[in-house]
Amino acid sequence: MEHAQSFLLSDGFLLLGTALIFVLLFRRLGLGATLGYLMAGAVLGPYALNLVGDAESKIGIAELGITLLLFIVGLELAPRRLWRMRHEIFGLGLLQVVACGLAVTGVIYAFTGFTLTASLALGLPLGLSSTAQVLPMLQSAGRLHTPFGERAFAILLFQDLSIIPLITIIAAMSRNPAAAEGPPGWLLVVYTFVAIFGLIAAGRFVIRPLFRLIGNLGEREMFVFAALFTVIASAAAMEWLGLSTALGAFIAGVMLADTPYRHELEADVEPFRTILLGLFFMSVGMMLNLEAIAQRPLFVASLALALIATKAFVIFLIGKAFRMDWRSALALGLLLSQGGEFGFVLFAQAQGALLISPTASSVFAAIVTLSMISTPFLMNATRRIREAPASAPETRDGPQADGSSALIVGYGRFGQTVAQMLIAADIPVTLIDRDVEMIDVAQNFGAKVYFGDGTRIDLLRQAGAADAQLIAFCIDGEQVTEAFLEAVHHAFPHAEICVRAFDRRTMLRLKDAPVRFVVREVLESAVRMARLSLEALGNSAESIDLAEAAYRARDKERLKAQFAAGDVTAARDHIFTTPNGRVDQPS
Repeated sequence: MEHAQSFLLSDGFLLLGTALIFVLLFRRLGLGATLGYLMAGAVLGPYALNLVGDAESKIGIAELGITLLLFIVGLELAPRRLWRMRHEIFGLGLLQVVACGLAVTGVIYAFTGFTLTASLALGLPLGLSSTAQVLPMLQSAGRLHTPFGERAFAILLFQDLSIIPLITIIAAMSRNPAAAEGPPGWLLVVYTFVAIFGLIAAGRFVIRPLFRLIGNLGEREMFVFAALFTVIASAAAMEWLGLSTALGAFIAGVMLADTPYRHELEADVEPFRTILLGLFFMSVGMMLNLEAIAQRPLFVASLALALIATKAFVIFLIGKAFRMDWRSALALGLLLSQGGEFGFVLFAQAQGALLISPTASSVFAAIVTLSMISTPFLMNATRRIREAPASAPETRDGPQADGSSALIVGYGRFGQTVAQMLIAADIPVTLIDRDVEMIDVAQNFGAKVYFGDGTRIDLLRQAGAADAQLIAFCIDGEQVTEAFLEAVHHAFPHAEICVRAFDRRTMLRLKDAPVRFVVREVLESAVRMARLSLEALGNSAESIDLAEAAYRARDKERLKAQFAAGDVTAARDHIFTTPNGRVDQPS
């Protein structure tokens, strides 16, 4: 036990330390974190320094990172939006998988001497791209929700769906008598539909009530537990049926995308996703067979180059056929030109089916890894060619149901008025609150309010604060501090920040905060009531205006003195306390 713990600590120390060094270095060079993780794994792996072993077991754990990634992507795709993308998923995605798979198969068959069945067993998996690499690149570039990003995602999603038919094709070509014991392909299709509908039903009748209960209890830690439970349970159910675990996690995300808990779930799962995805790429780097490359460097390099060129060209043509401009089509081709992580799974299937040898499996796994390594270099090298002129930037989709032009934290009586006026001015808003009962009431009136703690920077980022023009904190002043507002301003410098203050004390506490303005909660409504009261008492409109002007002038001077002194009791003599004749001019 102690021996195993020692290995765990030493491996963890080496993995995290090396990843930290390489990721910082590659970020500094503008090559991206993915390449840093791959290189860190290659250095530590058995074919280089051999400091950390057993990459296969580590990649099994790290594949949870892909699962969590698909869950987060699912959270960002409400069912109605997914339905809107159906033509891209089943049109563009199907065409890419078939065309690229057959094209790469043809290249392998023509230039390597493999049999047709072996070429198919290698070429079809190579037609798939790396979801784990491409989606983070799209997210970091802010392009996941653009038309370009949606088309790339549609292809990746269909690739994940295509795992089942590809496994079926390999099983049908199998030369291993034991392979016949597995379930037939048609049964896997039935399992897929049963699993999808089962997960949707579980989400509606089990998971949503569970999150509502946790929200009422106010236990944030339980949200983390419940989020991870949802992902792992969905993935485990799919694995038990012999299906794609990533697809299960994606469906779990989609079924929760329309709930008020979306942003809270994203914020809670994101740290686990980042760490595990980094470990996945390090495991892929550790499995990079440097000996196989050293023995046949020209073969490996040539096929990696042929794979990239073939897929980029085919996807470019498909993009043009779908009326993409040539820059976007080229960018799509290069972005999806690498082999993917599912290639490792399908190569193992093909090896077990006696279609390819273990040596061929290792060599083509190295080809996939090299192609993945090439993607950041390709995207950086072709940036000037791919990017449209500054005068014609890519247009984004219109605002979604939770568009991010303005974020309003707190949807009580104050936040409701702010939100409705902004919406009346055709400004899309994202509403965040942590009162479950209020969220349910708002939903009855047609308002979409997300559950979450709006004083968390990570949750604000998940809710789109990085792209927001305005962040309005309409919650009790005690929850918003000057230090917090400094952090918000630092994280989202382009957003205007405004704050609802409970009283004068709150305004004093926030006097140096980096905000556009602070509004006292009841000031204007109290002034309005005072005006109506004076009118009811028979005062003229002129005298009412003078009384209001007098109050506002004194209140402003008093507030100025309080800010200067840092004391709420300053300028007490500016308070109207006793009548002193009718006011005839502002004082």
